Amino acid sequence: MRASIQRRLLFAVLCLLLAAGFLTSLLAGPVETSVKDLWNFLFHHDTAFTTIFRDLRLVRALLAFLVGASLALSGAILQGYFENPMADPFVVGVSSGASLGAVLCISLGINVSFFGFSSQSLAAFISGFAIVSLVYLLSQKKGVFKVETLLLTGIAAGALASAFTSFLLFLGTDSFTQAVFWLLGSLEMADWNQVWTIAPYFLLGLGAAQWLAKDMNLLVLGDEVAQSLGCAVVRVRRIFLFLATLLAALSVSVSGIVGFVGLVVPHWVRLLIGPDHRRLFPFSALAGGTFLVFADLLARTLIFPTELPIGIITAAVGAPFFIFLLNKRK
Repeated sequence: MRASIQRRLLFAVLCLLLAAGFLTSLLAGPVETSVKDLWNFLFHHDTAFTTIFRDLRLVRALLAFLVGASLALSGAILQGYFENPMADPFVVGVSSGASLGAVLCISLGINVSFFGFSSQSLAAFISGFAIVSLVYLLSQKKGVFKVETLLLTGIAAGALASAFTSFLLFLGTDSFTQAVFWLLGSLEMADWNQVWTIAPYFLLGLGAAQWLAKDMNLLVLGDEVAQSLGCAVVRVRRIFLFLATLLAALSVSVSGIVGFVGLVVPHWVRLLIGPDHRRLFPFSALAGGTFLVFADLLARTLIFPTELPIGIITAAVGAPFFIFLLNKRK
């Protein structure tokens, strides 16, 4: 009974924080606006601030929520997948692969768009997804797959991709500043096409993860135990790896590298509500989205009018908090 009350309280707090984050995001910006302006826009169809409220601030807050929720859900999946609370969405090489694709695209001067996605976003998604697929194939030896091999192969592949990325940056292209800013994370280019593209995949990922949450609870007991209890281990692991990679690659493609969300948020939620993935998945998504809405708000306003990369905010907040959690656990 106490656990149920704690979950309900956490859900209520997260919803209130999310509402406050959205409201503050709508009101904060280089153009001064008031609650009255927002009220007139919402309820009296005042079009004077339509572009500011809808096409600049609301879309950015929604994209921040979707990216944060996707990264946190991906982290919760991979922490269960590897049976390790230290795992995050980038451990299998997604971030390194996406970085390589984006920086290569910027270095070559390719500048096209497709359904609202820039060329570097598309290159980041494709390369991030491709490197994880390659890691998965290399992890199989004579048809036998081991989680430990996947983890080590992902680390090695990520290091290699990072080396190529560093080499491209070392060459010092004309777009060096753009590449570095993307690598540090930013939602400055948010638009509605990105929101409508990512939202269905996030909902699909959350629904599929929730549907297989019982199987994840079995996987953390070990593959042999899970198999004996009726879990199709190989198929379930493939689905979970695909979901985690899809969510992380989509997030990185629109926001750049945003660290610590997929590592800290699921870890914190697990401490509060327990390790049951049937509850851990949705709560992690909600907490991750809420966290990134506030992180993006700080990135926009902390040293106004200059905008900080959002990756700096998440690292500055996430790293000390994670150290605190580790010490508390010990």
